[in-house]
Amino acid sequence: MKFSTFLFSDSRDPAKDGAVIDNAVHEAVLADKLGADVVWLAEHHFDGISVYGDPMVLAGALAVACPRAALGFAVIQTALHHPIRLAEQMALLDHLAKGKLIVGLGRGSSFNIYDYQGFGIDHHEAQARLDEAEAIMVKAWTEGEFAHHGRFWQVQVPMLRPQPYTKPHPQLVRGSSTDHSLVELAQHGKPFMMNVQSLETTARRVDLYRRTMQEAGFGEATVAANLDASWVWRNFYVAESDDIAERIGIPAFETMTRTRAEMRERYAAMGQSIVVQRHDLPGQRKARGEGLIFGSPASVAEDIAALDRLGIGGVIGTFRLGPMSYEVAAESLTLFMEKVAPQFRG
Repeated sequence: MKFSTFLFSDSRDPAKDGAVIDNAVHEAVLADKLGADVVWLAEHHFDGISVYGDPMVLAGALAVACPRAALGFAVIQTALHHPIRLAEQMALLDHLAKGKLIVGLGRGSSFNIYDYQGFGIDHHEAQARLDEAEAIMVKAWTEGEFAHHGRFWQVQVPMLRPQPYTKPHPQLVRGSSTDHSLVELAQHGKPFMMNVQSLETTARRVDLYRRTMQEAGFGEATVAANLDASWVWRNFYVAESDDIAERIGIPAFETMTRTRAEMRERYAAMGQSIVVQRHDLPGQRKARGEGLIFGSPASVAEDIAALDRLGIGGVIGTFRLGPMSYEVAAESLTLFMEKVAPQFRG
């Protein structure tokens, strides 16, 4: 399996944003030194749950600061971006990272309506914007001069410069937070990034993905390769013992999930919200082995083994949980990379 750190750097106090951003860079450098396969960046706006806001700018710095690890986006809120500008940024990052780039695309936030409102985008258009933007980006990366006349964008491009380092283009993977989106990806033979879910829901969705790919005519080798290129997201707290992990990890995690919902709930009280079907909501997030994996290295390894048995290739791991200090998160990340990850590599 592949293991990574997800810089989901939460800042509750605008006066401390700079310090939290500095810590995010420190975490990325530490993960790179510890042998993490990928450093992942998020994109959220206006509420401090991913305080750096613009992951492309941060990725440019990390491409230099982290020479070993790949850089990944989980995910770029594609509906909020002009596709030509995004294709250009990704091509440059592909050069800076020397091909170690994973371009994770998603329609945008499934829950926070203000992400769309702040950019003047109708959230009902998000999926259609994602589909059109991805098609334009692939054209820009793989063709010379081209024109596109679509629903949202009309462009006449002489030639994208720089051309991508990776040929034909950087690795693309889409986020999936619903059964419907997972089925669509399986039908087209594309890998996925799954949001935080219970182990039960993850197993059910992986089975759904397998069956859908098989029904679409893909062979077992292709299915296995796609799962190996897919990722699931989990939150971690690793300590020397289960008791210590429970005492420190669960309160930090509960605070994180509560504060992340505050602004969303405030907007919902004003009648502004995104309607999400109950079966598409994240599963239980604090039961051990599910959304939050916590415990001693041995206990955490048991939970990773359950994911490994599903055939999933990689885990996107968040180690700094909400108000948790960088020092505490760094200890957890170090224990994971030194005592857990080696058991599942090779």
